[in-house]
Amino acid sequence: MSVPRWVILILSLACGVGVSTIYFPQAISSLVAADLGVSAGSAALVVTAAQFGYAAGIFLLVPLGDRLPHRPLIVTLLVLTAAGLLAASAAPSLPLLVAASAVTGVTTVVPQIIIPMAAGLVPAERRGAVTGTLLSGLIGGILLARTFSGTLGERFGWRAPYLVAAVVVLVLAAVLSRAVPLTTPSTQHGYPALIAAPLRLLRTEPGLRRSCLYQAMVFGGFSAAWTTLTLLVTGPTYGMGAQAVGVLGLVGAASMFSTPLAGRLADRRGPDTVSLLAMLGTIASAALLVPAAGGGTAGLLTLAAGMLLLDVAVQSGQVANQARIFALRPEARARINTAYMTCAFLGGSAGSWLGVRTYDRFGWRGVTGLVAALAVVALGRHLHHVRRVRHGERRPDRSGFEKREATRSP
Repeated sequence: MSVPRWVILILSLACGVGVSTIYFPQAISSLVAADLGVSAGSAALVVTAAQFGYAAGIFLLVPLGDRLPHRPLIVTLLVLTAAGLLAASAAPSLPLLVAASAVTGVTTVVPQIIIPMAAGLVPAERRGAVTGTLLSGLIGGILLARTFSGTLGERFGWRAPYLVAAVVVLVLAAVLSRAVPLTTPSTQHGYPALIAAPLRLLRTEPGLRRSCLYQAMVFGGFSAAWTTLTLLVTGPTYGMGAQAVGVLGLVGAASMFSTPLAGRLADRRGPDTVSLLAMLGTIASAALLVPAAGGGTAGLLTLAAGMLLLDVAVQSGQVANQARIFALRPEARARINTAYMTCAFLGGSAGSWLGVRTYDRFGWRGVTGLVAALAVVALGRHLHHVRRVRHGERRPDRSGFEKREATRSP
């Protein structure tokens, strides 16, 4: 099936808008804290709740992408997301805002349905490039969301970004009700079997387990850095407002242009090459971020450069990991993506939680150490895999079990 480029571009935009709803609270947590009379650390729970909700939504809802037609599923989830955003905008207290944030996170999993859907609509030789294009939209949503919410929140209050996001999501639902290609479900399994499948795939697919570990580690560091960035920039070291966090997000948005390049490199050289570069880039970004603890113009410049490098590294790693896992079981891409993204966002949620506590105890330098340490764990696992492949202990892509089971649907 040939998919027009304009459809891929619309789907890329949908990925960005969909994922932005769990990231824009990062830039306005200081405004939430001031308005609701809570500490900055407590307000950061809004971000953590959204990411935990996203992980739960991936596990509970994304497998339906193999069972239900994509168009009505995507539109329904977007409408529910808009309802959650409206509820968050009206929350009178932090506990209710955290609850609304978690619910919104559960339903805003549309990007994780679109990406495996698109992978099944294009030839194998274009899969990396198309995945990279979709992830460019997703990254743009992640990073520009902070600029959007920081600027809008600084001027109109923290509730305004939630209201505007709800309207944008509803407009997107209307567009996708026409633009999403008509698809046929790839399985007739019942819901309990779909939910159990990601766990079984994790057990039987070594390439999936490896990809999950890679992304959980580096995305944990990414989330730790971005969650505590607000505390650093709006705190005594820099004394800036929420809008400054948004501007830093705009600088990081340049990373969205790197993912198509990473996708083409993965198509030519294999995902493992890109994964290695992503891990090394994450470690280098942690080193670059250390001087930002000193403040001043020089500190701000290194902060911007380090966050840009971190964004490029983490998102390039995402391209490599998804190119790897989508080649494993074509008939179960949504369920494979469920296992992968659940692990990734559990890692991200844990990273946000650890990042705030590390910042409270050790400051910004402690956070950069956490980013580096998590990336080193991923790098150690990758080097172990490379060594085993070179010694002929296993094939680089598919194990014997995977080859025997390739035609079976979990």
